[in-house]
Amino acid sequence: MKISLPEREYAGYIFDCDGTLGDNMPLHYEAWKLALGDCAWMFPEDVFYSWGGVPTGKIVERLNERHGTSLGVEETVHRKEAHFITLIPQVQPVEPVVEFAKGLLGRKPMAVASGGHRELVEGTLHALGIREWFPVVVCAEDYERGKPHPDPFLLAAELLGVEPTACVVFEDSPTGIIAAKAAGMDWVHVDHDT
Repeated sequence: MKISLPEREYAGYIFDCDGTLGDNMPLHYEAWKLALGDCAWMFPEDVFYSWGGVPTGKIVERLNERHGTSLGVEETVHRKEAHFITLIPQVQPVEPVVEFAKGLLGRKPMAVASGGHRELVEGTLHALGIREWFPVVVCAEDYERGKPHPDPFLLAAELLGVEPTACVVFEDSPTGIIAAKAAGMDWVHVDHDT
């Protein structure tokens, strides 16, 4: 994996969690397959990755729209997250991003802004041993409009006390990069394909 790290200093650093700090997207996909059971065919892996950063409930709604199905949103989300919780101990760090964040400790304010639910995001950060690095953790419960809207990143900047234009976002998903641009923030693409 190759990441073009920022050369300039920023007043605030905001990190997505899944696929950016934690290499857990394959675990999320496994949890989706388990949760969908016989309907797993509705959510092929390429679609899963293209929808990265979209809140779990919105994914169920999109699947229903796309396939004309009526999966229960809350029950499907609950099943998916219950499966993911059992997989969290397997999460590994995205080494270049975690190392970069480690170098910022005590020097720059850092936040996590995720489309995931708090229990899963917190669980992932704890499993990686980095939860205490981030005084601000913004999750799906904290805003109404998730990525690609800028709301998660704008809230993180506000809680850090930093102007949005003085922040940089680390993101692995196209949806998250659209949100960072909409927030007026610079961004670093965490590209797993390189």
